[in-house]
Amino acid sequence: MVRHVVMWKFKNEAEGMSKIENMEAVREQLYALLPSIPEIKRMEIGIDVKGTDASMDLMLLTEFDSLDTLKIYAEHPEHVKVASFVRNVVESRVVLDCEI
Repeated sequence: MVRHVVMWKFKNEAEGMSKIENMEAVREQLYALLPSIPEIKRMEIGIDVKGTDASMDLMLLTEFDSLDTLKIYAEHPEHVKVASFVRNVVESRVVLDCEI
């Protein structure tokens, strides 16, 4: 099993929306992928509650059977659409892919 974790720091304003509006939009778009991409075995999304300088704003945790199914997810057209929107509204991201 492969765990894919992504964390983002969002811009204060982008695409005509506030940071929190964009965070909620990204969360909705990511959860909407579940019916379209059966390779996703688990998905959790969390919004930071502490707001420290070291904090990221939003965390995505997904799990896949293998690196091959993670690749299918990454290249899926619906995921590509979400990723395109995300790139417009975030300042930075960090990613971890690990076997569990």
